[in-house]
Amino acid sequence: MIVRMWHGRVPAEKAAEYRHFLNRRAVADYRSVPGNISVHILERADGAVTHFVTMTFWESMAVIRGFAGSDVEAAKYYPQDRDFLLEFEPKVVHYEVVGQS
Repeated sequence: MIVRMWHGRVPAEKAAEYRHFLNRRAVADYRSVPGNISVHILERADGAVTHFVTMTFWESMAVIRGFAGSDVEAAKYYPQDRDFLLEFEPKVVHYEVVGQS
């Protein structure tokens, strides 16, 4: 199993709206992809900025490639992200899950 992690920052005053957007739109999109195991969205307030980390769990890198394309490290964005994000980080990170309970 592979976890794909993306990080984004939004102004704190937009955090609730962005959280709603992620849960409504992004979670449904990830879950619709065969081979997606689960989606977890983390949020951390940090003064005037709120950080979001999306962790998606996948069966394999081959499945991620089917979702993300040949450059599996390239971050994927929605057009609506322009209304929220302070910057567009170009890359995501992947980790192999080597333990779980």
